[in-house]
Order: sequence, then structure tokens, then C-alpha cells
Amino acid sequence: MPGTEERRLAEGVGRAIAKRRGACGLTQEQVAEHLGIGVEAVSRMERGVALPTVVRLGELAEIFGCNIADLVTETSSRASDQAHHLAQLLARMGSADRAMVVDIVETLASRLGKGK
Repeated sequence: MPGTEERRLAEGVGRAIAKRRGACGLTQEQVAEHLGIGVEAVSRMERGVALPTVVRLGELAEIFGCNIADLVTETSSRASDQAHHLAQLLARMGSADRAMVVDIVETLASRLGKGK
């Protein structure tokens, strides 16, 4: 993978795949079996050595019960993608926990934004 941006994308997608796989309680062997590929191929995707095709991302999303976009946007550096990811995380929380997280984010944004 020649470009730095491609490498960063592959690593980010790989982290998202590994995280989703773990959240589903699946092993690399089980994912490989579902996909009809070797365990090493799953390992290469998770380590960011190989960037999965769109078709493969669709298969992974189906296994993990998520959208293809979730596997890509969780690692995006775009503010709108990051906001979408945060909204998904907040949606899983109760009202009090959401309020606490929003307060923490507001405090951090205020403090870190001063350095711009």
C-alpha cells in the first residue's frame, strides 16, 4: 500500500474490524470461516496490512450486524463522521450518562480549542 493516507485508512478500518469482531464475541477463525478465507487474511485486515474490498466490507458488516459505513467512519478524521460516531455511542447510554459525556466533551473542547 503505497500512500500514507491509504495506510492510515487500512489501519483504521482494521481497528474497526477487530473492535466489531471482539464486540460480537467472535474469533478470527470464526470470521474467516464465515467469509470462506484463511485466518491469516483476517489477521492482515485487522492489522491494516490489507485493505478489504467494498464487497468484503459488506460481508463483514453483515457478520457484525452493522453498516459498511460504520467500519469506515469510525476511523475517519472528518468532523461530520466523528460526530456521527459519537452520536451512535451516546445513543447506547442512559440520559444521565449522556449528559455526563456531553459535559466532559464540552470541557475538553473548550480547553483544547484555545490552542488553535
